[in-house]
Amino acid sequence: MSRPRDSVYIHGTHPEEQHRLSRLNDLLNAACLRELAPPPGARVLDVGSGLGQFSRAIARAGGVDGRVVGVERDPAQLARARDFAAAAGEAALVDFREGDAAALPLRDDEWGTFDLVHTRFVLEHVRDPLAVVRQMARAARPGGRIVLADDDHEILRLFPELPGFDPVWRAYYETYRAIGNDPLIGRRLPQLLHGAGLRPLRINWVFFGACAGEADFPAFLANLAGVVEGAAEAMTRHGAVTAAEIAQVMADFRAWGRRPDAAIWYGLNWAEGLKPAD
Repeated sequence: MSRPRDSVYIHGTHPEEQHRLSRLNDLLNAACLRELAPPPGARVLDVGSGLGQFSRAIARAGGVDGRVVGVERDPAQLARARDFAAAAGEAALVDFREGDAAALPLRDDEWGTFDLVHTRFVLEHVRDPLAVVRQMARAARPGGRIVLADDDHEILRLFPELPGFDPVWRAYYETYRAIGNDPLIGRRLPQLLHGAGLRPLRINWVFFGACAGEADFPAFLANLAGVVEGAAEAMTRHGAVTAAEIAQVMADFRAWGRRPDAAIWYGLNWAEGLKPAD
């Protein structure tokens, strides 16, 4: 995901985190693509394209090579995105560019031309999310769609409840605040659209969860464990919780995941706006 230069990403960029992000994409992309519904031949800008899996899915749905531009700040993620695309025989499908979400790398003749501008899991990690949405608004054509998808970390529920998990999860998302980010940004998405001069059209949830009887449940368990454990250093650095407390709760979480009645309930906040016609 592409972040402004003054942002702080609490998960790091180590190989284990890259693997988690890749699996997260596998779990989410089909549902997000159904919600996005890119029209055939649309010119699309994907801000914070990360490993490029969703950017390529958008391009495949649109059916035209090179009509999707993916912007990613992290050179390592950008390199992997290009490698993944080449390995899939889709090197020409997306125009991947290195750049900043708050200073998009667009040519003068590209501003105001995109039919659809999208970002996911970026705004929660930036200190000025409105600046990012304003860039997205500037990139869209009059009448174009702007889609924001991001987290509200308070909505996570495990059931049956796991003693000790809630305080650790709260310590995790409060670490966002400690570094100047917003763990509840999902509920603010329509406000950000409005603040950028856009007309909010609709909101929705993209469900992200599973119960023990589903084939993907182990992947959901692994992702949630990776979220917490990948942020453990930041959590302990800011004094929210100790390393021993995190280790104990995550051991309990893995045992909880073997329950036949276990369920993870979560949702990705989704908001769509329209750029007014000139």
